[in-house]
Formats: sequence, C-alpha cells, structure tokens
Amino acid sequence: MDAINSQENKMGVMPVPKLLISMSLPMIISMLVQALYNIIDSMFVAQLSEDALTAVSLTFPVQNLMIAIAAGTGVGINALLSRNLGEKRFEEANLAARNGIFLGFISFICIALLGLAGSRIFFSAQTDNTVIANYGTQYMMIVTILSFGIFLEITFERLLQATGKTFYTMITQGTGAIINIIMDPILIFGLFGFPRLEVAGAALATVFGQIVAMLLALMFNCRKNTELNLNMRKFRPSARIISTIYKVGVPSIIMQSISSVMVFGMNKILMPFSSTATAVFGVYFKLQSFIFMPVFGLNNGMIPIVAYNYGARKRERILSTIRLSVYIAVGIMLIGLLIFQLLPGSLLKLFDASQHMLSIGIPALRTISLSFIFAGYCIIMGSVFQALGNGVYSLVISIARQLLVILPVAYIFANIWGLSAVWFAIPIAEVVSVVLSTLLFKRINRLKLKPLKTNI
Repeated sequence: MDAINSQENKMGVMPVPKLLISMSLPMIISMLVQALYNIIDSMFVAQLSEDALTAVSLTFPVQNLMIAIAAGTGVGINALLSRNLGEKRFEEANLAARNGIFLGFISFICIALLGLAGSRIFFSAQTDNTVIANYGTQYMMIVTILSFGIFLEITFERLLQATGKTFYTMITQGTGAIINIIMDPILIFGLFGFPRLEVAGAALATVFGQIVAMLLALMFNCRKNTELNLNMRKFRPSARIISTIYKVGVPSIIMQSISSVMVFGMNKILMPFSSTATAVFGVYFKLQSFIFMPVFGLNNGMIPIVAYNYGARKRERILSTIRLSVYIAVGIMLIGLLIFQLLPGSLLKLFDASQHMLSIGIPALRTISLSFIFAGYCIIMGSVFQALGNGVYSLVISIARQLLVILPVAYIFANIWGLSAVWFAIPIAEVVSVVLSTLLFKRINRLKLKPLKTNI
C-alpha cells in the first residue's frame, strides 16, 4: 500500500512542471529513438532501389493500422487504469490490466490472419509494378504474421505508463529500436554470414526488435510494477471492462486508423504522377516522425496525469498540465518547421534521393511542414479529450481533417493545378483542426472541468 500511496502523491501532489517532465521525458527520448530507427530503416532500404523504398512506403498504412489498434486500445487501458488509481479502486485497475493483455493478444490474431490472406491483394490494388508488389508483399506478410511483438509491447508499456513508470518504457522502446538499427544492415545486405534478405530482412529486423521490447516490458511489469497484479490464472474476459476500455479506445483506434485510409488515398492520388511522388510522401512520413514522436511522448506522459487528476477532481492541476503541454508541443513543432524549411534537400539525400526525387521532394517538404505551426496544439487537445473520456471528440476532428479535408482537397488540387498543389491540402486541414479543437475544448471545459474543485 505504501507504493500505491507514493504513486498517488506523485500524480496528485508533485508540482505539475516537474511531474510532466518526469513522466514525459523518458517517453520523449524513447520515441526519438523509435523515430530514428524508422528513418534508418528506410535509409538502408533506399540503398537497394527506389522501388524497394516505394514498396516499404506503400506498406505504411498497414503498419499504421496495427499501431492504431494497439495504441488506441492502450489509450483506453491507460485512461481507465489511471482513473481507477485516482479513485483508489485498485482491484478494478488490476482487472483493466488483465483485460488489456487479453485484447492485445486477440488483436494480434486478427492482424496475422489479415496479413496472411490479404497481403498480395493489398499491393495488387495499388501498383502494376511487379517488383514493388513483390517487395511489398514480402514486407507486409512478415510484419503482420509476427505482429504479436508490437501488440503486446505497446500493451505492457501502457501498463507501466499508467502507474507513472515511464522510465522503463524508455528502456523497452529504446532497446527494441537499437536492435532494429543493428539488425537492419545485417539482414538486408547479408553481413557476417547472414543471408541477403533485402526488404524481407528489413521486416525481420523490425519484428525482432519489437519482440525483444515486448519481453523487456513484460519483465518490468512483473518485477517493478507492484501497483498492479497481472496474474492471468483463472482469468475470464469482462464484457463490462472491455466495453469501458473501448469506449475511449475505439474512437482513438478509428482516429489513428483514419490516417491509414488517408495515406492509402494519397498514394492513389500521387501514383498517377509517378512512383517517385509516392516515395516522397513515404519519406516525408519517416522524417516527420522525428518531429512528431517527441510530441506523442509528451502526450503519453500527459494522459495519465490528466486522467488521474480528473478522477481526483483537481481541476487546476488538469488545466496547468494542459497549458504546459501545449507550450512544449508548439515549441517542438516550430523547431521541426525550421528544419524542414531550411534543410529539405539534405533530409531527402539521406534516402539516396535522385535529382527527380529532389525536384519533387524539396517543395513538398517545405509546403507540408507549414502544417507544423498548428499540429502541436491539435495533438495535445486530442489527447486531452481521450484522457477525459471524450475520445469521440478526437475522432470527429480526425475524420474532418483527414477524410473531409485532406483527401478531397488533394484530389481537387491535383486535377486543377497538378502535383505541386497537392501538398497544400495538409496545412489547410490543420487549420480546420485548430478551429474544431478549440470549440470542442471550450465545451468540455464548461461541462466537465468547471464543476470540479479548484485546489491544487
């Protein structure tokens, strides 16, 4: 019980700036490492050929879908766990954790079956280039059939985050990423006696890193996470708890999955111009992850603080956390904007960009990065809605941004003004997100936060 009280005091009493930094910094560091390995992964693949880079880029919607399911479910688990701890309902927190592990395993089974049956169909629907289709099918089959690593890794990491032990998630994610970075060239190019597996090697390096991270996260939960009892003996799924997890989690899953639909749609719009345009879009997503991942790490530290203090009815701590998170997120995104505006050519050359890719990619990166001005604020607001149990607000914003603005505007601009105009769809969509986020936060503040007591 001392450990529980200590955790309660940290989440409910520690000064907000110190608490947010202590919760978020390990996640920011680990996610920066994650972003680095995403970039390095594509850098090695690009050395094979532009077709190989395009194939991996086309697989992004599927990988994003897997992360969306795992992370979205994790948001529901995290919010429920933190709220239960704030309300001192410790057995309910244990049940939420066990049901979360069960959901992670079920998600893996579904994705593995989907990858086994649909990988070839997925690429046949996107390209007539057999080299790209063969590379992509190999990659997709491996990352889906062996996806238990990513699903259970994220689940176990969310359990650590919900109890404030983000330092351990830094170790798990960082270790998995470093292993991926080391194994990439070995398996892609066949070094040290290993066979040359090319794109399949990149996929195997990815899943191997995920499995190692999963095992580490499980070990830390068993040995260090004394606030939770994860004993699965005599476990029975609880429809009540699963529905509560998914009440917050499903909107988050859909919200993050929508980006898969958006990327798939953008690839369909870009492919008629050239496969190089599609490769540029894929490279952008790899590069922007280095800017966005720290903000997502900040989110992961912020969500349990907001959820805990909402359960403890401490309004001022919630508002202080939100304000500080917005300031930090906007600052990070402004740094990203400067990098993309000043060094787009240097960024693209990391991927062995040809002159043709540079001619398309430099204006593309400069145009898309204008959205960074608004994105930090919108990301924080979306996570605030989830932490307060209003994930549907985030869903509304995501649908509006990616399906109602980006794809229609990109399609119209492509047909009227050509490829160079397509990229403006993303900054336009972010402006819409700012307006919607602000209006919905005013509503949730009036209905949920103002009735709470104001003591810190």
